[in-house]
Amino acid sequence: MEKVVNFNPHLKPWLAPQPNNVAGKGVIEKPGETENFIWQTRRAEPTQYENDFGDALERVFEAGALELEQVVAGLNKDGFRTPEGAAWTAERLAAELRTLAE
Repeated sequence: MEKVVNFNPHLKPWLAPQPNNVAGKGVIEKPGETENFIWQTRRAEPTQYENDFGDALERVFEAGALELEQVVAGLNKDGFRTPEGAAWTAERLAAELRTLAE
């Protein structure tokens, strides 16, 4: 039985670009020699918290938030709290976005 995954278990760690004058060498896979996964950039399947956070952010942006403080206010108004259960601050939201981007 084939196991279906929603992330790329073979995702290579990000490497800073390095000049290379030889085609097909370096940090980019050779065309046609690497399987193309649907979920190319995920190291693991999203958690329920990550899915809920994404849904909350969509609602906030749909309501017109453009600036960080507006997003913070929107998340707090929506009732979506930090993983610790606290209200959002600009600093806490910035830290959470950095963490989730890694």
